[in-house]
Amino acid sequence: MEKKQNFLTGAAILSLSTIVVKVIGMFYKIPLKLLIGDAGFAYFNAAYAIYTVLLVISTTGLPVAMSRMVSEAHTLGNGKQMKRIFRTALMAYMTIGILGTAAMMLLPNLLAKLMEMPLSAYSIFALGPAVLFICFASAGRGYFQGQGDMRPTAVSQIIEAAGKLFLGLGFAWLVMGWTQDYALASGATIAGISIGAGLSALYVFIRHRKNRKEIDAMGGTAQSYRSTAKTLLSIAVPITIGAAGLQIINLLDEITVVGRLLKAFEGDGEIANHLLAIAAQDPSGKQSLAQDAAEISKGIYSFCQTIFNFPTSFIPCITAAIIPAITANLTNKDTLGAKKVQDSSLRIMSLIASPCAVGLLVLAEPIMALFNYEGDKLPVAALLLALLAPTVLVNSVTSMTTAIMQAHNHMVLPVINTLIGGLLKVGVNYILVGNPNIGILGAPVGTFVCFLVIMVLNIFSMRRVLDDPPKLLPAMWRSGLAALFMGVAAFGVYTLTIDVIGSVALCCLGSIAVAVVVYLLLVIAFKALTREDCLLLPKGEKIAKILRIR
Repeated sequence: MEKKQNFLTGAAILSLSTIVVKVIGMFYKIPLKLLIGDAGFAYFNAAYAIYTVLLVISTTGLPVAMSRMVSEAHTLGNGKQMKRIFRTALMAYMTIGILGTAAMMLLPNLLAKLMEMPLSAYSIFALGPAVLFICFASAGRGYFQGQGDMRPTAVSQIIEAAGKLFLGLGFAWLVMGWTQDYALASGATIAGISIGAGLSALYVFIRHRKNRKEIDAMGGTAQSYRSTAKTLLSIAVPITIGAAGLQIINLLDEITVVGRLLKAFEGDGEIANHLLAIAAQDPSGKQSLAQDAAEISKGIYSFCQTIFNFPTSFIPCITAAIIPAITANLTNKDTLGAKKVQDSSLRIMSLIASPCAVGLLVLAEPIMALFNYEGDKLPVAALLLALLAPTVLVNSVTSMTTAIMQAHNHMVLPVINTLIGGLLKVGVNYILVGNPNIGILGAPVGTFVCFLVIMVLNIFSMRRVLDDPPKLLPAMWRSGLAALFMGVAAFGVYTLTIDVIGSVALCCLGSIAVAVVVYLLLVIAFKALTREDCLLLPKGEKIAKILRIR
């Protein structure tokens, strides 16, 4: 059997695949937005908001439960129990997948009306099959992650993204050429996503078939299906309730945002009038100007969320790797090993999240200009991205602290904390977004409040339930300080060069390049990355030598 990957090797594999997936996503979403416009992008995201709720139910609690249980059985050499866990989880996955697919394909018009975007029905219907495919793929991914093998997860994600790029964009281009209908084009591109999800599931199935001989050779004794299901659900249900609860709250928030924007447009405020003026430049003619303005505003915010999601998408790569790693250490009664994994993962998280948060904040306007935002839309888009930027770090800390508690078998506390934060988000958004002087700018504020509250509650919870809770400040201050100096350098370079060179793209990319170099030098100078961290990475000895980390 192949050597089990350590957690940072696994995280590195998932991070590499995430980079590939996000690059593919960039080449997908930027042309897609140009093809289907802000309104079409709003339909696209309305379907995704519903899909995400179903996706979270199938891809949060069960994979974590599988990963922990399979890791424990794998550590003990119990191959038969590993197979029993997979089969038990698969039954649960497929039940969820069938119900979710049926709901989206049989009730698309009803769901579209609930989202207050009737024209999103095509997109909702087309995304239905993806639920079933992703449920099967998630079962396989959780199974392999529990064995410490992140490669099937990485490859299947790339296959899914490639299908989205080539099929999704191709279908959108064809339908726009034939119909010039944004709603139909949004549905067509999502059909490509569903096919990509199907190909991803097929790959996971093939990998699982090849893996069976190795697991059979391990032997062992399987527990009953009843006992296995009881343990699986005792771990999965609290996590799923928390994650699904937050996504349901986010779904309500999606509905609330559009409704509250319509309310804001009834008043007289600077932001509301500005957004109505944007909509008046290119009215759809199919609905009221206020509805057009609400959908365009939501589309701009959704695109800002896409950029925001880029850095935060690397954190699940770490959490997916540390849960089985900590579980394996705790199974072997190695509390020191578990602590090292926790501390190292927090340092790596901060190394990623801190510079991204600062960079998005100081370069918000040129970044949005790079994505073809101009004129009256640019100030709104830049301010939305700048308001979202601090949440990158807060969200990342929240994800890490949640994963650490889950690895220590504390499932309920993160659920309660998540639901509290989510409910606050809905309340904040309801108040702020309905204000004509704030409008859509209230949405990122609500998001920040949500994750800040969850993060603070998680930190207090860890101190209460863990014997030796990880210390966040010692793990994060060096990379945080390096990121602040980097931000000053990036902002300074852009400000000094834009008046001389004049090209936003050139100045923005140049300031990013300078920021990367400054940050790397400061990370080494401040010793934000330890030699132990490097040695856990592939070619770690060589990396430490090159960076002169002792």
